[in-house]
Amino acid sequence: MERNFKTYFYAFLLGIFLSGYGSVSAFTGVSFVKDSIETPNNWFLLDPIDDGIMGTGAEKAYEKLLQGKSPKAMIVVAVIDSGIDITHEDLQGKIWTNEDEIAGNGIDDDKNGYVDDVHGWNFIGGKDGSQVDNDSHELTREYIRLKAKYADVEEEDVKRKNKEEFAYWERINANFEESKKEAEGNYNMYNNMMEGFSNMADIVKEEFNVSDFKESDLADFESDDEKISAAIDMLKQMFGMIRIEDASINTILGELEKAVEHFEVQAKYAYNTDFDPRHIVGDDPEDYKEKYYGNNDPTGPDPSHGTHVAGIIAANRGNDLGIEGIADHVLIMPIRAVPNGDERDKDIANSIRYAVDNGAKIINMSFGKSYSPGKKYVDKAVKYAEKKGVLLIHAAGNSSKEVTPENNFPNRWFAKRGTSNAWIEVGASGPRDNQDLPATFSNFSKEGVDLFAPGVDIYSTIPGSEYENNSGTSMAAPTVSGVAALLLAYYPELKPKEVRSILKNSVYKAGGEKVNLPGQEEMVNFGDLSQTGGIVNAYQAIQMAERLAK
Repeated sequence: MERNFKTYFYAFLLGIFLSGYGSVSAFTGVSFVKDSIETPNNWFLLDPIDDGIMGTGAEKAYEKLLQGKSPKAMIVVAVIDSGIDITHEDLQGKIWTNEDEIAGNGIDDDKNGYVDDVHGWNFIGGKDGSQVDNDSHELTREYIRLKAKYADVEEEDVKRKNKEEFAYWERINANFEESKKEAEGNYNMYNNMMEGFSNMADIVKEEFNVSDFKESDLADFESDDEKISAAIDMLKQMFGMIRIEDASINTILGELEKAVEHFEVQAKYAYNTDFDPRHIVGDDPEDYKEKYYGNNDPTGPDPSHGTHVAGIIAANRGNDLGIEGIADHVLIMPIRAVPNGDERDKDIANSIRYAVDNGAKIINMSFGKSYSPGKKYVDKAVKYAEKKGVLLIHAAGNSSKEVTPENNFPNRWFAKRGTSNAWIEVGASGPRDNQDLPATFSNFSKEGVDLFAPGVDIYSTIPGSEYENNSGTSMAAPTVSGVAALLLAYYPELKPKEVRSILKNSVYKAGGEKVNLPGQEEMVNFGDLSQTGGIVNAYQAIQMAERLAK
C-alpha cells in the first residue's frame, strides 16, 4: 500500500542532514519544508478564485449554487482501505448500514454470502475475528512464487513458452534483493538517528530543566560544557534544516519514531520471505474465484488511513465538530482489504464486486502497488463495476514517478486491451498556485493521470474521534470522490462516464508559471502532468452538471 508521507517528512529531512548515516534513496527528491504562509485546515474546501487557495471550491458551490436546493439521492461511496473507525464523532450518521441484515444473529439474512455484514466487510480477517495487520509486499510474494520455479534454472535451459516468465523472474529477483537491502539499511539508519537525536535532546532537557523546547529556545541555552554545547549546536542545525514553524523537539522526535516504526515493518515483514499471515484469513489465496471469506469487522487493528479518507469525503457538515467533508448527502461503505503492506488482487477484486452488489455508486481506492499477478481478475471486477454504473476513483501513488501501465496497480489499462471509461486517476496538489503546486511526492502522467486534487496537509478524521493533517494521493483521491458524490447527490441521473467527463472538463486551470516536476530538479508546465492539466473543482463541476441537466 502506498502510505501517505506526512508521517515521515521529518525523518526525510533529518536523513538528508545526516547523510553519513546511509542511503535515503527511498525519499529521493521529496521535500516537506512547510509553506511559510498559514493555510487554514479547510483549505481543500476553498476556492482558487474567491479565496486564492487551490482548493476544490466546494464551499463556494454550496453557498452560490446549491443553497435552497435539495439533494435528490443519498450516494453510497465504498472506501476500500485499511478499515474505518465507524464510531468517530464526525462520521455519525455517515456510515452505510445494510438494512437487510440483522446485526449479530450469525445468519446471512440478505443471502449475499456475507454473514452479519451490517456496516461493510473485512476481506483480511478470520472467521474467529482475528485480523491481518502487517503483510508482505507483492514483490516478495512474486519472488517466493517464481524462485520455486526458476532459482536453479539457467537461461539456456528455459523452454520457449517460459522465456517471458523467466525474464520477469530475473527482474523480480534483482528488484527484491535491492529493495530488501535498502529497507534494512533505512531501518538501521533511522533507528540510529532516533537514538542520536533523542540522546542530544535528553542532554539539553536535563541541563536546562525543561520537558520540551523549540528552535527559539536554543538561543537562550548556553553552557561551557563541551558535550552540552555540541548537543545544542547539532540541534540548532537540525531545526534550521527542517524549518517547520513552531515545531518542538518532542514533535520532531515523535514523527521520527513513527518513521523508525515504518522502516522496522519494512525490514521485518515487507521483504521477509518467511512471513505469511494469510493463514489468519483461512482462504486459499491462489483461488481467485473464492468470494465468501473474511469477517464483518470493518474497522480492523489500525483504521487510521481509512478513517482519514472517509472524513475527507463525508465528515458531517452540520455538527460543529472537527471538519466538514465535501459531500453532504453521502454514506460511507467500509470495506477492509488493505493491510500494512501490499493488498492482494483477490481481495481487491472481491471488494469491488461487494461494493457494486451492495449499492455503492462510487468506489474510492487510496492504495497501490508495483506488481499485480492477479490483474486479470481485478480487470474483470472493474469491468463489472463499469457495467453496473459505478465510478472508480484511484490514487496515483506517492513515488514521484510517471505512471505507466506496467508500474502502478490497479490501473485503468486492461491486461488484454482497452481502458476503463469509469476510472479516474488522481494526483496530489498543494494549496498555492506556484512552483510547488504539484505535491513533491505525487505520481504523474500526461496519459495515465486524469487530474490533480488537494492532497497536501489535509486535515481530517482519525480514530478515537481525533483529527490530524496527512498528505498523499491517498488524500487527493477521496477529495475527488467527495466532489463526484456531491454531483450525483444533486444530479443522480448522471452516468459514470458523464460524471468523469464533467470532473475532467470542469477542472481549474492553474496559472502559467512553471512547476517543479515531482521528485526531479526540473521545471515543467503543470498541464503536462495529467490529461486535463487542472485541479478538480466542485463549483465549476456543479455549473457544468446544471447546464447538462437543462
